[in-house]
Amino acid sequence: MNSLVKLDNAGVYKSSKWLVRGVSLELYNRQIVTLIGPNGSGKTTTAKMILKIVNADEGFVTNNTRNMAYVPQKINIDWTLPLRVIDFMNITSHINHSQIIEALTLTGVEKLLYNEVRNLSGGEFQRVLIARAIAKKPDLLVLDEPVQGVDFNGEIALYNLINNISNTLNCGILLISHNIHFVMSSTDHVICLNGHICCSGTPSKVAKDPAYIKLFGEHTASTLSLYEHHHDHSHSSDGSISK
Repeated sequence: MNSLVKLDNAGVYKSSKWLVRGVSLELYNRQIVTLIGPNGSGKTTTAKMILKIVNADEGFVTNNTRNMAYVPQKINIDWTLPLRVIDFMNITSHINHSQIIEALTLTGVEKLLYNEVRNLSGGEFQRVLIARAIAKKPDLLVLDEPVQGVDFNGEIALYNLINNISNTLNCGILLISHNIHFVMSSTDHVICLNGHICCSGTPSKVAKDPAYIKLFGEHTASTLSLYEHHHDHSHSSDGSISK
């Protein structure tokens, strides 16, 4: 496993308060890490430190790769524009045709190449967003609330897709989500934030942690304890991977 990004006691201070503080974590390729926590807990801020979109005001952020891609929680599009998928893929940077086809094929929407974006379903649009992010084969893919606007069956399919992307591209994936159940069933390592790291570890370990139970309740914790994610590797206490 290769270390992609490391945060050491990192924090962001803005508008006379700490948005998040004391965050230490390390992300690796072939690893899916999930950030969970209530609204305003610092999940997106932490992701933006990792991506170098926001600078840490204390602590250190070490990036061992610049090849990172980000799918934000919200994207502003004028839905009245006659924008095709192939045009949307090239909005912010040029992606050659073969890269576009390969990415859309991996996300299962290659047949939508010439469809208008405004006519896509929620699940189709999310797949196109992910395809645009992975077209240049990033070492680290950051997905902020990737299943928003997607129905129940679409959520299951998207999490299966995320696992497939990690395996196919050999990349690391950082998920940010409120949809705890499916995320927890398909992730390697969970980090629970509430302005700081409350707890972290495997899904089953976090589900039993008192800090997690305090945030999300006994019922949610008992449901999540049913989930196990099996791998050919194990995690040390800091989230790093060892065989």
